[in-house]
Amino acid sequence: MIKKALKILGWFFLLCALYVAGVLLYGTLTDWQPETVIDVKPAQPAAEKIINDSIVSFAIWNVGYGGLGAKSNFFFDNGDQVFSNGRMIRSPRESVDEYIAGAELFVSSTKSDFFLLQEVDYDSKRSYYINQFDRYREKLPNYAAAFAANYKNDRVPLPVAEPWRVYGRVHSGLATFSRFQPLKSERYQLPGKFDWPTRIFQLDRCVLKQSFSVKNGKELVVFNVHNSAYDKGGKLKKQQVEFLKKMFLAEYEKGNYVVVGGDWNQVPPNFPFDRFMPGNTGGYSQISIPDNMMPEGWLWAFDPTTPTNRKTKEIYTPQVSFETLIDFFLISPNMKIKKVKGIKQGFRFSDHQPVWMQAELL
Repeated sequence: MIKKALKILGWFFLLCALYVAGVLLYGTLTDWQPETVIDVKPAQPAAEKIINDSIVSFAIWNVGYGGLGAKSNFFFDNGDQVFSNGRMIRSPRESVDEYIAGAELFVSSTKSDFFLLQEVDYDSKRSYYINQFDRYREKLPNYAAAFAANYKNDRVPLPVAEPWRVYGRVHSGLATFSRFQPLKSERYQLPGKFDWPTRIFQLDRCVLKQSFSVKNGKELVVFNVHNSAYDKGGKLKKQQVEFLKKMFLAEYEKGNYVVVGGDWNQVPPNFPFDRFMPGNTGGYSQISIPDNMMPEGWLWAFDPTTPTNRKTKEIYTPQVSFETLIDFFLISPNMKIKKVKGIKQGFRFSDHQPVWMQAELL
């Protein structure tokens, strides 16, 4: 009896080992390896060709792929890749529909020349294969629409011990919608990778860079960013920040205007990560962008009164769920901040909240 039980147990562990080995082999063989620079063709044209006004407005928002609203408690944010432990792997379909509808309402009702969105699902199991990029651009018919993938995986096998309901296929990325037709749109691969095998199931971080013609002969260069998360010690973020800095400075040195916006996964320079919940971090920490990252004259634009991100360890509860600020703008010295405002939504539609900015081209 004992011998039979041991034999069954042995076969069980062998099957588990073969499953894990198969997953790693498949993931390695199908790992997406994007080129360093990829031209991006806008999916639809904009109504206007040139920026004639000196005042321009921008909205940024990580929409959480339509699956991380207030009702979500994401298993991965609990640091367990093996078991879900009763937490959400994907939101119910009705919740996803609600979250996407909230994002559609935001882009259709917010007056902004540019919308810079992150975690926009194109074809993902976690959001029931709803093409969110198409959904949002349909709400902005007179805006150029560009998409740059940063997460393409045929099958994310997490949680490992629950293969019957894993995360599955993911195709997601950055989306920029502009009232003006871009002169050029490009996807730049950001440096830095996680160690194998983690990297084969992680995002391939990138920046979506676009240039626009201004009436004075200069160009406005807009960067949509989403830097690394789950980056212990900030090693990858440091590499990405240095890479981006060179890109920003190169455009400014040409005489162009530069606007950077998105989810940095870091707090602004000299901004306390626990500003909104001092002493009540729930074990979370968030690194800061170095205060010497950019030369004098570059401006960081954010609303210090409004958190932009909440952690998803549990379903959202005000003053319990940890909140911080990691979504903001950076503008070049030849621009002036007119207004910047965080949009308070109670994290109803995403684990992030939008930020809106109005700036002047000098």
